[in-house]
Order: sequence, then C-alpha cells, then structure tokens
Amino acid sequence: MDLNKIKNIYFIGIGGIGMSAIARYFSANGKKVAGYDKVRTPITNAMEELGIHVHFEDEIKRIGLAFLEKKETIVIYTPAVPSSHKELSYFKDNGFTVLKRSEILGEITKNTFCLGVAGTHGKTTTSAILGHLMEPLKATSFLGGISENYNSNLILGDDKISVVEADEFDRSFLKLSPNIACVTSMDLDHLDIYDKPDALQESFIEFSEMVSNTLIVAEGVLLEGLTYGFGDSTDYQAIDVQIKNGGYSFGIKTPTEIVKNVEFYLPGRHNLMNALAAFAMADVYGVTSDIIKKQLASFKGVKRRFSYRIKSDAIVLIDDYAHHPTEISAVEASVREMYPDKEVLAVFQPHLFSRTRDFVDDFANALSKFDEVLLLDIYPARELPINGVTSSWLMQKMELSEKKMTTKESLSKDVLKSNADIVVMIGAGDIGLMVDTIKVKLEEKFSLLK
Repeated sequence: MDLNKIKNIYFIGIGGIGMSAIARYFSANGKKVAGYDKVRTPITNAMEELGIHVHFEDEIKRIGLAFLEKKETIVIYTPAVPSSHKELSYFKDNGFTVLKRSEILGEITKNTFCLGVAGTHGKTTTSAILGHLMEPLKATSFLGGISENYNSNLILGDDKISVVEADEFDRSFLKLSPNIACVTSMDLDHLDIYDKPDALQESFIEFSEMVSNTLIVAEGVLLEGLTYGFGDSTDYQAIDVQIKNGGYSFGIKTPTEIVKNVEFYLPGRHNLMNALAAFAMADVYGVTSDIIKKQLASFKGVKRRFSYRIKSDAIVLIDDYAHHPTEISAVEASVREMYPDKEVLAVFQPHLFSRTRDFVDDFANALSKFDEVLLLDIYPARELPINGVTSSWLMQKMELSEKKMTTKESLSKDVLKSNADIVVMIGAGDIGLMVDTIKVKLEEKFSLLK
C-alpha cells in the first residue's frame, strides 16, 4: 500500500487510545482525517481541537462526502466495534479499503527501524518511557496511553525510527515488523480471544520469531533473548536500588559496563522493571548512557498509570488503569512501598465479564490485600453479560471485612465516608472519568482547594 497516494483516512472508533495516536499521526502528515466514536471524551475533544471532525451517531449520512471517494480513502477500525455497525458495514459492502488498527500500524512502521514493546502488563508505560528515551533521535512513537511529558499518545518524529506498543489482543502484534522488541510478561489474559492458555503463549512465541535484530525479555519470561531484572544472571540488572523522592536511584549492570547514578521518579518495582526494559532496548539500539540517564530522570509518567491526582500530607489520590490481578497486586505493592504505615482504600471497577469470570479468585486475592475496597459493577466494554458473573460474586470471594458494593451515583459519598489515608482508583472502564469528581470532593473535605 502506498500511503502517499491516500488523501483521506476515516476512523471508526477514533477515540480509542491506540486509534487516536494513528489519527494524530495522519493529521500531522497532511491527511484529511475524520471519524466516529460512541461517546465524547477528553480524547475526542483533543481530536477536534486539532481540526479532526468527530461525530457520535452511527449514521452513514454523517461520514462526509470526501471520505466517500473510494480511491482516495482508507478506513481504519478497532476490533471493539461490533460487526453490526452501520458505517463499518457500508464501507465493507462498497469495496473500500478497510483495515484493522494493527494492520495500518504495520503499514506505517514496516519501512522504519521498529522497536516494539509487548507483554500482558507493562507495555504502555515501557513504550512511553522508550519513546521518551528515543525522542532525541527523532523517533516517532505510537503509545497506548497519554504521556505526561508530551500530553499525547503520539510523539512525532521522523519516518526512520518507530516505537510501538505491540498489543497481544486480537493477535495485533503479529502485523508488525519489529527490529528490536521486548516482552515484559506473558501472564494469562484475553481468554475471550485465546481459546486456551497455550494459544496466548504460542502467539508470543510467534511474535518473538518475527524480531529481526534483538529480543529482550523480563527475567522469568520463557523466551530466548537478552534478559533484564534484579537477578544476578540477567543481562541488564538493576543494582544498588534506593528509594529517593518518591522514585528510585540505582545502577544498571549491562553486558558491557556498569551505569551508575540512574534516577527514575515513578514509584513501584514494576515501574523500575519497565524503566530497565526501556533502558535495555535503547542501549541495544545504540543510544548513549548519558542520553538515556538524562531522559529517564525527566520522565513524568503516563496518565492513569499510578498517576498522583492528590499528593498531600492529609490525603493521597492515585489513579491507575490496572485491570488484571497481577497489575492490581503491583499497584498495592507500590503503595505499600511508598506509604508503609498508611490505610489504603481501593475503588475498583472490573473490566469485562469474561476476564472477571476467568480470574475471579485471583482478583479476590489481589483486592483483599487492601485495607478497604469499594466495588463498582463490571464494565462490559465489548461484551454481553454472563449469567452469574457479577461484582457481588467477586466481592463474596474477597477475604476482607471492609468491603462494599457501590454505584457511580454513590461513589463520592462512599469515598468521603472512608478514613483511609490513600485512595486508589483502579480499572480500565469508565472509572477514569469519575476521578476528577472524587478529586474535587476530597480537596473540599481536606480543605485543599486554593
């Protein structure tokens, strides 16, 4: 496909975090971009501020005449869009070039030197860190979250180097052509897509075999490649780790040298692992240690990845995208490391009926580590309800006395009743849209408003 000959790019699901990064990219490169999404969000608002037309009704008449020119238009859609979608059906039935998000990302990056970050956990933060490390080399980075440094999920550089989040959902990462890649984890997930546990591992093996230059894997990941972690046998080892100003000061033993006095200001050992993965990838590419150290120290984080919304002596509010038991446990461990003597309230919104069903005992164990839990109903996303799979069922399995079901309408009141020192709001659904309200209510309660 010659993307230079395409004038118009139409997105179905333009507000998705991965879709919007590609929309920003094409808009910045002079293409006419528009699209549909189900609801208005801060991301769709940002699209409109860039001059990208977004509408919220699934109606063919809203598409726009320019995008009905078949030879000059390609259509990009996300797998989250149902097959019954009117606009998607129209484009498919009328012979337009219709591609999944992963396919167009593969087209964009196939002629670049591509650094891909894969894994069931950690890939968004790792790819954002790596994008920041590679920014001085003018890499273009497509991220699965909003980087605090750039207030965007796109770091726009030139067309020689790309950094991509290699997503295992729907086997999307098999559409990429990675030169250097890392795998942060291979925990079970997406069992609505992968019909058996071995299928997910097989998909990661297939991805690893596509890497043309160097594969880098977290310690414990059963793939052949350079390793990173805390163990003495790893190729990239974090050493002399100390907590400093809410982050870390440490050294890194590489295959060729020891890099001292590395600073990284995201809390949590899982984030230290993410930084180590990004360091290894940049080092293998050839970025100097001085540049890597400077960029690591200035990395500000990713929105909804252990994001401090309030950080005061009176109350701390943290927002995190965690939606898998392993991720929830990592958040809890990070909070305990930073605030060892504080009471912690977790507000959790489960994401997907199938994921809740498949990992209910693991969710219950992870949530039971907190001092108090408020549980919202399951966010369905792309799914229909499954009989018997509810948040109440999950709550019954939690070995915790301070637990309660809540609703979006009652959430503020229930949070304000708590005596917890730390409030952590976690989940991948629309819980992120409730954080601002909770923030204001807590600031009022603790007289933090200026």
